[in-house]
Amino acid sequence: MKLISCTANLPLAEAIADYLDAPLTERRIDRFSDNEIFVRVNENVRGEDIYVIQSTSYPANDTLMELLICLDALTRASAQRITAVIPYFGYARQDRKTDGRTPISSKLVANLIASAGADRVLTMDLHAGQIQGFFDVPTDNLISAPVMEEDIRKRFEVKDLMIVSPDVGGVVRARALANRLGVDLAIVDKRRPRAGESEVMNIIGDVAGRHCILVDDICDSGGTLCNAAAALKAKGATRVAAYVTHGVFSNGAIKRIEASELDEVVACDTIRQRDDDLKSESHRVLTVAPLLGEAIRRIANKESVSKLFD
Repeated sequence: MKLISCTANLPLAEAIADYLDAPLTERRIDRFSDNEIFVRVNENVRGEDIYVIQSTSYPANDTLMELLICLDALTRASAQRITAVIPYFGYARQDRKTDGRTPISSKLVANLIASAGADRVLTMDLHAGQIQGFFDVPTDNLISAPVMEEDIRKRFEVKDLMIVSPDVGGVVRARALANRLGVDLAIVDKRRPRAGESEVMNIIGDVAGRHCILVDDICDSGGTLCNAAAALKAKGATRVAAYVTHGVFSNGAIKRIEASELDEVVACDTIRQRDDDLKSESHRVLTVAPLLGEAIRRIANKESVSKLFD
């Protein structure tokens, strides 16, 4: 087994390598003067079982092309099996036609990854579960719930908790975490007048006097979570925190969260966080390196991945 990392999230790749006690394969990734990407693998990988670690996060097009070119380089170097480890799968929010003459970009990206040479995909908390079916190669979609559950149990009194889904589409994800913790579930009834904006309509569930934890897969601008936190506090919630898998945090999202009713936002390290954002007292990061590392170990040893979540 060999691990190789592109440039999107090197700290996570190094943490996965430490967990597996396997060094990262040496590689060279450069840019030509017109910003074309060049990849060279500096070690022999013929006949090897290779795991390429790359989140397709900001800048999404560059990180995606790095992944595709690296997969192609490994295919042409005669690697036996190549697994694309994509902690954050970009373009996942474009998983269906939302209007006439619009693309299903997540299917296109899935096709590109398979065509570039990936024999298998390992990812985490896809925005929509059906995206697994977009890939024509075996795909494992890990969930971050065990990592969140462990942190929540350390920091909160479970008897006072209520898990909250910020919209109807996230109910399955929120209910799974609520069941693991053995606590109640509430739902924010939200409508989205246009992409990137949201409005809270109602709260389904009695949140008065409860410590509420909003659970979502992606936090981009932070508008959904901030609006939901304000609505929950207005209904009597004593504290509101948010746990998200993928902290995109674009366009000053952390500053927006600091100025909101949210007491804290916790994100996993599937996306490398900006240094300035890490300085915020309202923002913490949980590592998913052991979870990803264990999944890689199980795939390499032909063991069950699903038993990680039993």
